[in-house]
Amino acid sequence: MVRSRSSALTSLRDGQTEPRSQHVVVIGSLAWSLVNFRLDLMRRMVAQGHRVTAIAPDFDDDVRARLACHGIDCRQVRMNRTGLNPLTDLRSLAQLVRTLRALKPDCVLSYTMKPIVYGSLAAQIAGVPTRFAMFTGLGYAFSEPRPTGRRRLVRGIVVALHRVALRKITGAFCYNAQERRDIRDFKLIPSATRLTDVPGSGVDTARFTPKTAAPGSQIRFLFVGRLLRSKGLVVLADATRRLRNRGHAFTLSVLGPMDTNPDAITAAELDAWQRGDVLQYLGETRDVAPYLAATDVFVLPTMLREGVPRTILEAMASGLPVITTDAPGCGETIEDGVSGLVVPAGDADALAAGMERFLTTPELVTQMGEAARERVCARNDVELINARLLVAMGLERPEGRDPKTHNDPRLESAA
Repeated sequence: MVRSRSSALTSLRDGQTEPRSQHVVVIGSLAWSLVNFRLDLMRRMVAQGHRVTAIAPDFDDDVRARLACHGIDCRQVRMNRTGLNPLTDLRSLAQLVRTLRALKPDCVLSYTMKPIVYGSLAAQIAGVPTRFAMFTGLGYAFSEPRPTGRRRLVRGIVVALHRVALRKITGAFCYNAQERRDIRDFKLIPSATRLTDVPGSGVDTARFTPKTAAPGSQIRFLFVGRLLRSKGLVVLADATRRLRNRGHAFTLSVLGPMDTNPDAITAAELDAWQRGDVLQYLGETRDVAPYLAATDVFVLPTMLREGVPRTILEAMASGLPVITTDAPGCGETIEDGVSGLVVPAGDADALAAGMERFLTTPELVTQMGEAARERVCARNDVELINARLLVAMGLERPEGRDPKTHNDPRLESAA
């Protein structure tokens, strides 16, 4: 039997009462992302007096320990974050329903595609009173305006799944204007459901601080992300070769995990790039701060729809100028020509020209880096973002927001 919806949201909007303590479940497709992207949000929930349980398919001892020390419980549920195998997904749905029925939460927040679809549907079946979906990037199925073949089929399936799973969703969040348009145009949520804009997951501007040293004799470029073609790594390699052929001396480092995705860069390609002095591969890490501190310019030449890339926010908070593309969620994160440069996605010539600007005019590194830091502190600080989320979810009083968020037109939501 479905429990009656909590009155916390109504009371909160009237500004008359404190929100009652609730049990909140946060569902992600990777356990580490709960620490890397959602820990500050969950910590704020706990600080507001709420009980928090995190659900993911792959908890390890490190993640469990990190969450536990902040009073956050864990539940492991099988989930394949890629692919559309109906039997596997139905098993995940069934396990999610059983888990939520046992936990009896008041509120569920799901993010990324599989948790949004199956977590939201499971929460509805289990009778969870309030259910929120956070669209952090629509990804593969929506990366082409007029898809054909398999991509068109995948989009049709994804749209249908969202419409079924989210037909009674309480509210949703999205990261950029293109995501908002597609969510509405494809009717992924009901037209009457509130869709709130938030500029990404936010960044801890106290943890990522600007370096004080000016650039050295060679400009240092850094890419951070999964090693995928769609992240623009082949384009970046081509741009780098062109600059080296022009006689420019600089370093390009790549930091991030290899991937099993068909779109992944192969070990042979990566080895060839390193042997050819195109780039140096630094492996992967769970702490990017030291690498950003040792960098002059951050480069993300992605061709994907990224939502709002956390890597860009962390680079900006570290006082680095950013070169990125006009892919949705990327170009609008920086101010072109002020805090970085925006180039057309997939254009190696334009990317090389952007990198060359910093090579020939190194004072731009400090100038744009300072502007990047100022912009991200004003728009994307994690406390600002998380206050916005908790108020929208009825988990925090509006007056509890950071004063910077009050009546900020950049953070206003639209129906």
